[in-house]
Amino acid sequence: MLKRAALLGTIAIVSATAWTAAYRLTAFTRIVAAELERATALAELTPRPQTTIVYDRHGQLAFTFFVEQRIDVTLDQISPVMIQALLAVEDQRFFNHNGLDAVRIGAAAWRNIRARRIIQGGSTITQQLARAAHLSPKRTFERKLREAMIASRLEQRYSKREILEAYLNTVYFGEGLYGVEAASRGYFGKSASDLQVEEAALLAAIVRAPSHDAPGVSPARATARRNLVLRLMRDQGTLPEAEFATAAARPLPEGPRHGDLAGGSDPTNAVGAYFREDLRRQLVAQFGNERVLRGGLRVYSTYDPVLQKAAEQAIAGRITQIAKARRQAKDLQGSLVSVDAHTGDVLALVGGRDFASSSFNRATQARRQAGSAFKPILYAAALERGYSPATILTSLDAPIGTGSETWLPSGEHEASQYTIRRALQVSSNRAAAQLMQQIGTTTTIYYAQRLGIHSTLPVVPSLALGTGEVTLLELTAAYTAFANKGTASSPRLFTRVEGSDGTAIFHNVKRQTRALSEETAYMMSSMMADVISSGTATGVRAAGFKLPAAGKTGTTDDYSDAWFIGYTPRVVTGVWFGLDTPSPIMARGFGGTVAVPAWATFMKAATAGHKAEWFEMPSSVEKVAICRLSGARASPSCQHQYIPAEVPVGSMSVVTAGYPAVVQGLPPSEPPVYEEIFSVGALSSELCPLHSPQPPYGGIPGDPTTIATQPAASTTPMVDAELRRAGVRRERVIGSDGITRVVIRKNPH
Repeated sequence: MLKRAALLGTIAIVSATAWTAAYRLTAFTRIVAAELERATALAELTPRPQTTIVYDRHGQLAFTFFVEQRIDVTLDQISPVMIQALLAVEDQRFFNHNGLDAVRIGAAAWRNIRARRIIQGGSTITQQLARAAHLSPKRTFERKLREAMIASRLEQRYSKREILEAYLNTVYFGEGLYGVEAASRGYFGKSASDLQVEEAALLAAIVRAPSHDAPGVSPARATARRNLVLRLMRDQGTLPEAEFATAAARPLPEGPRHGDLAGGSDPTNAVGAYFREDLRRQLVAQFGNERVLRGGLRVYSTYDPVLQKAAEQAIAGRITQIAKARRQAKDLQGSLVSVDAHTGDVLALVGGRDFASSSFNRATQARRQAGSAFKPILYAAALERGYSPATILTSLDAPIGTGSETWLPSGEHEASQYTIRRALQVSSNRAAAQLMQQIGTTTTIYYAQRLGIHSTLPVVPSLALGTGEVTLLELTAAYTAFANKGTASSPRLFTRVEGSDGTAIFHNVKRQTRALSEETAYMMSSMMADVISSGTATGVRAAGFKLPAAGKTGTTDDYSDAWFIGYTPRVVTGVWFGLDTPSPIMARGFGGTVAVPAWATFMKAATAGHKAEWFEMPSSVEKVAICRLSGARASPSCQHQYIPAEVPVGSMSVVTAGYPAVVQGLPPSEPPVYEEIFSVGALSSELCPLHSPQPPYGGIPGDPTTIATQPAASTTPMVDAELRRAGVRRERVIGSDGITRVVIRKNPH
């Protein structure tokens, strides 16, 4: 009975065990099937995040944008020694197995059994690719099973070359560098196609444990691992003994060269940080954040690294100089924009004194009052409306009506009248205000918009003095019209964008607008050249800048903003200084004092090697000798500084009989004749009525008959002033013969 019970118990136990085993086998089979199904889905060589590369204007690497610093390349673009080094240390039987290497697995299993834990994986390159692309790095038997299944599926689906190429573009090499191309550029500053054998051996050596073996972590371990790879290559017959000895003796690179890959290990401290960030914003707005950070775009920018460095040094140096003289200026900020006059390409962009402290870009984001740097826009609008550099603005000491009130601007250089040229040269506020009253505020704003000013400008009389708030970038771009024959060029930071495969996906063509006539641009350049030669920007020459140039200073109330926008025929550069919370920069901190020295310092570097060239005078512009007294075309007699006794208006004759003698000695403070430029046809062809010698008047000698006498209006207001100083007056006289004459008489004492 007991035997029977024991037998039944044994049968029950065996049955239960069998059923349990069958259940577990079924469950395991289901798990394996599920893993195989998952492995099939995962066994895809999907694109990994790619680094977007930005090239400078010379085609050299400047910046990168990335989630992972990776630059995919084909196997043919990788040095053969890199492939040999990798296979020597990671998978020497790569081309002979189907994803799993039985020899390596057996050896690794024996070591793991002896250690009673997993200390060696025995993974092939295919398995490592499966792990890097899809699995956790944690060492477990479950992960190893999945790894083997995915590797098997990869081998079925892809060729060995495809797997090897994907591996070399995927694995991590330390220092934030993914893939062999990024690693090669990051460590050695060269492409993976140019790797030398000792460099390739180092990269292959650190793949196993980059956080442990990278040269930046432990140079000693990195050297030992590199030399191990070199020995393996020698032993496997891919590296001759002599080359092995030479390669093993070479030192490691001094350190990761991130500057060659990403524009600096810390982008916030790198040269060009403001340019880089503004470019990133534009690219994200155009293509989206995902595509910029992961899409591997190739961006061809307008960035000039040499000029950028010079720009940053010019701004930082000037801030240091000012801060030494005025402690309160320790928080002074400065910005600079330099653009190609003909294309609008932004060559250098500085948005502040320190990007790491403040990423706010004062060149593109800050809107500040432009002061007198806005005046050239007003004067250009006047020239477009028929004014000329010789046009005289009078009654400048008369208040301007503004509704129920009157307004008379103050300034450093004010007089009762100026020519337009002189008014711009000395930056007269009253002349600017008077001129805008004549041409209209809306006309001024219209031309500002044509020149590329997109900021909203106030419709107020003080706009003539630059009370409208603009950015440095848009004001600098507006000046390109003066340097480019009246054509304004919109600023651009890049010219084209390509996909990671080199296919062009966007062309940022230059955008240009005919904003002014060619003759207006030429006359404005002529007038602004005077600003530098003898006006408010003479500091340009004092600072050592010698090339022909033009420009305009700008200063706002309380000296809280200092500007200078200047240009040569090739380069337009704008500079601004101020505090983020507007307050005086320094006592009498004019644009000519604060901003001009930085502009000159930068432009000496920006124009190095440029020839001394100036704008060719258009055929629609003529240069005319002008009599300073009359404002008319000068005659040869104007040089002799005398005025005939009387000049008949009808015949312009000099009267020699019956009228007072010649009045001598108008003492002009400047040469009596000067040259000025006009649009052809804008100035009358008649010669000066005061000095032109004419045939004698055929009247009766001694005939003093006068039918009527009345004061005569002068040809120009400047004549009135000179006549008053000389103690004479002009009268319009109608003689007995009916001819009206202009008579100059001495005033009674």
